[in-house]
Amino acid sequence: MAHSLSPECTPLKHEYDACFNTWFEGYLEPAIANANTKGHSQSQRIDYSKLKKEEYDRKCGSIWAKYKDCVQKAVTEKGLGELLSQARQENPLREPP
Repeated sequence: MAHSLSPECTPLKHEYDACFNTWFEGYLEPAIANANTKGHSQSQRIDYSKLKKEEYDRKCGSIWAKYKDCVQKAVTEKGLGELLSQARQENPLREPP
């Protein structure tokens, strides 16, 4: 696994990556299996996605928040805020069509 922007954030990054990867495997396998199975309605797929989101929030959400806070602090300390702001203005994220 890669290191984070700041060395003190790296343990949180590794913890989050491990949590997310475990969660995502559990999300993806049944989602793929059910996508090709007739008899699963759109509402069942939506319900499944909602349950998996709640599971993610419960298992990985707090780790993500700690890691994100650590990285944001490192961005500020390294003086990268202005560069990020400029990059966002030049290449803004767009909503999918």
